[in-house]
Amino acid sequence: MTSELRLHWSRLDQILAFGFGAGLAPVAPGTFGTLVAVPLYWLLKSLHPGLYLAAIVLGIVVGVYICSRINRELAREDHPAIVWDEVVGYWVAMIGTPLSLPVVIAGFVLFRLFDVWKPWPIRSLEQKVGGGLGIMLDDLVAGILAAVVLHLGLNFFPV
Repeated sequence: MTSELRLHWSRLDQILAFGFGAGLAPVAPGTFGTLVAVPLYWLLKSLHPGLYLAAIVLGIVVGVYICSRINRELAREDHPAIVWDEVVGYWVAMIGTPLSLPVVIAGFVLFRLFDVWKPWPIRSLEQKVGGGLGIMLDDLVAGILAAVVLHLGLNFFPV
């Protein structure tokens, strides 16, 4: 994959879409993209909860645009190198959670599980919605499902 793609550091759309280069990993680019989300989440978590949600909304809006643009340039629907959707999806998974290492790890594992497994309605959305919105939407729903499971787990195992 990396032989066909190069990250142009002068292009902010590529920097974000490719997760600061994580999406160019030869294996598991989505996992590496989610790893990029973790320190960004750690920084965002220090914000007021309203600003955290605003950052997610901004990440979604920017994501639909850049994912659409890069998707067209690559002429391939949902290219694995596009990982901004994983970044924002992880942020969604972490909404309202306490900032602790066990929760960050649990959120990471749950988000990746739902993103890879793609249970209903994720797979259906992925198949029916194309372009940048489709790229973002399946990961946002994976983030929502991960958040629900994470919050249920935190009710039984508070950290």
